[in-house]
Order: sequence, then C-alpha cells, then structure tokens
Amino acid sequence: MDIIKPAIENILYPVMEKRRGNHVRAITASLQSMERVSQNELLSLRENKLRCLLLHCVKYVPAYKPLQNLIPEIETDPLAALESFPLLTKDIFRADPESFIADNADRAQLIANNSGGSSGNPISFFMDRFTVEQYEAARWRGLSWYGITPGSRCLMIWGNPFDLDKMAMRQFRLTERYLKNRRIIPAYALDPVAMKNHLRLIKRYRPEYLYGYSGALTQFARLMLEQGLKLSLPLKAVVSTSETLYPYQRELLEKAFFAPVVNEYGARDGGIIAYQCPCGSLHLSAENLIAQVVDIQSKAPLSPGEKGLLILTDLHNYVQPRIRYQLGDEVALSPDPCACGRVLPVLDEVLGREDAIFVTIEGRLVHGVAFANCIKRVQEVEAFQIIQSAPDKAKVLLVTRDGLEPPGLKSVKNDYQVLLPGTKISYELVESIPPAASGKIRYTVREFSL
Repeated sequence: MDIIKPAIENILYPVMEKRRGNHVRAITASLQSMERVSQNELLSLRENKLRCLLLHCVKYVPAYKPLQNLIPEIETDPLAALESFPLLTKDIFRADPESFIADNADRAQLIANNSGGSSGNPISFFMDRFTVEQYEAARWRGLSWYGITPGSRCLMIWGNPFDLDKMAMRQFRLTERYLKNRRIIPAYALDPVAMKNHLRLIKRYRPEYLYGYSGALTQFARLMLEQGLKLSLPLKAVVSTSETLYPYQRELLEKAFFAPVVNEYGARDGGIIAYQCPCGSLHLSAENLIAQVVDIQSKAPLSPGEKGLLILTDLHNYVQPRIRYQLGDEVALSPDPCACGRVLPVLDEVLGREDAIFVTIEGRLVHGVAFANCIKRVQEVEAFQIIQSAPDKAKVLLVTRDGLEPPGLKSVKNDYQVLLPGTKISYELVESIPPAASGKIRYTVREFSL
C-alpha cells in the first residue's frame, strides 16, 4: 500500500499552501477549468495577460523601455503590438541578461535557473516562485488527463546530480522518495547487465507512471525487449520529455510497456509548452504563453500548418521577461482543433532542435528526423549520432549489436547520400555514444550556423 501518496496530497500540500503560500493545486484547478471554455473566453484571458506583461516590460524592463511608444497599441490590441517587439535570440539575451531584469523585481526573491545546455551553450536566467508554480501546474494539468496526481508514484529514468557531495546526495534521494514519491534510475546506468535489477526495482516499487528522456526510455525499452524481459505491471502512462519523441521510439515504448506513451513538450527556458492528450494531440499551455512560428531563414511569420522556428512569450515571468524568445525548436501549429473537445491550441509537429537541421552544399535544409527514420530500418543498430561539421562534411557514429557493420547499412548510406548530396559522410563503429552533461543523447548535431 502506498502511504506516501495520501501523505503528500492530504498533508504536505496543505501545509505548503498554508505556510509557504504554495498555489500549485489552485493554479492546476484553474487551468483545468479553462480547458473547455469558449474560444472567445480563452482569447480574452490571453490578451489581458499579454497586455499587462507588455505594459510592464516597456515601463520597467531596460531592454524594452525604448518601445514605450507602443503603449497606446498595447492597450488597444496587445497581439498586434507584440509583432513590433523584436525577436529575442539566445545570443542577444546572453550578451546582456541584466538588461532584461525588471527595475521593480525583488532580487532577493529571484530563482536562478539555466537551460539544459544540450546544444552546448546553456542560458542562465531568473524566475520567481509565481512563474515556477505556473510551470508545475501546467505539468500536473497534463498528467491529470491520465489519472496522475501530484502524489502518484513515479519511476524516472533521468540524469543524476553528480555535483552533489555524499551528504547532499543522500538528502536529495530522501527528498525524491518521501516528499515527491519518486525513484530514479540514472540515464547513464542503462547497462544490459543491470536490467534485471532495474526491473526488480520497478516491480517492487510499483510506480503509476514512468517519466524520462525519450532516448533513455527508448534504450531501456530496447534492452528489455532484447533480453525478453517484461514489466507485468499496469502503468497509467510512459511520459517522454526533454527530447524529440520520434514515431519509431513511440512504437518501441508501446511494445515494451503496454501503456499510453505521452509526449511532454517543455524546456527549462520555456516551461511546459504543450502536453499530449489521450486523443494524441499536443495541446499548448495557452494560458501561460503566446506561441508564434516564423520562417527559419527569413524570420517571417508563418501560418498554421507551416513548419518553422517556435517563438515564445512567457506570460508570467515579470522579473526577467523574454518577449518573442527564439527557443530553438522547429514546430508547426495545427489549423484544426482536437477531437477531445479542449479549446487549447494544438501543435501539429515538434520536429526538434534548430541545430538538428542540416544544410546541403546547395543550401537546402534537411531535418535530422529524416536520418533517424532511415536508420531505424537496421535492427542491428542500437544507437547512432550524425554530426555535420560543414555542408560538405559529416560523420556518423554507430553502436551495433555485435560491433560489426550490419549488411542493411548499405541502403542507409545510400539514403544519407541522397539527403546530403555531395557531402562526404564517414562512418565509425563505436562502443557507446556518451550523453551530454544533461543526460540526453543528441542524435543529430550541426556544428555550424545556418
């Protein structure tokens, strides 16, 4: 019997709400109530939030004070005024983050954070507790669609905090286990020899859901299937986050775990951006953000259904606002509503990181998902990474089942050459592909700018 779950939900959360002013459950309930309002009600809410944010920015944020001439338009049509704010790239923000801190921000209450750095250049930024609670509530709203609540037992396949000393590590594990009802299998420890021990832990712990990087979950599922191991445990969901979830990965996870595979789309510097509903649609956290899509090269706005770069405006971070922030992901907004009846807008596709877009010698753009789709045909390939260092040069790292080059790789090489005509592509068999410091494995990497 799980006694930690009711303790968290009936004791811990009420205490946090009373003593610390925690609002996560109240915000979650508010988000749930907004799911099925009219489109006009949702639009009105977002316009009001955007109006307040933009007025705050031009009055109190040094980087945006030069735009005070937009105040009349902000007051009458904030969505139109938003288009007059410049796109904010990570390089621009990184060059002078201090100028984005509001003059009236309580610096004693600032919460430091940084992006995962999977692209090699992490972004450091500040939030406040109000913003953090909005992100948390968006996650619990999405998980609630699968019957998961804040106290639900969770088994995470995740990165470990290696920088903690032994005492801090012990405290971290106790906090995870007894205050969050979570156990962690390190994403770095997915050794075939350890799989039976991992499965024993899961069966003994009996989590309601699994949560982890898509690559780590996929590797775990692959090792299970290769060793003929079964979980034999009903799961409410397998939640994939932090990395692009490719169709072949979803198929593998469903085959291994016999549970709904849920895509959580978020970023440390973007919050919980979208959550997949049981009907399969990725619903935007529309109450928390404004999402726009622009052309990768021209930065011109695109219509729903067209693929481009995601531009985010966080509606709640008043201490260090980032307006029209270029997150670095390629997506497409859907022109159609979801059959589930929720009014939240839908992301049609999340193709992945901008730095996973490759460039041919002629300048044509090719997304990394195309390479993943090709390599999945070769069953002997357990992991791969393709790195493009220049338009005419790329390298493919391969981990194969027996350490040898499989016969089926020949057709993949031909396909890769079609995708990158004229590019010299070398191939190297390796024992493993190490994850980045964040624990994520980057399957496709471009090392030069577009």
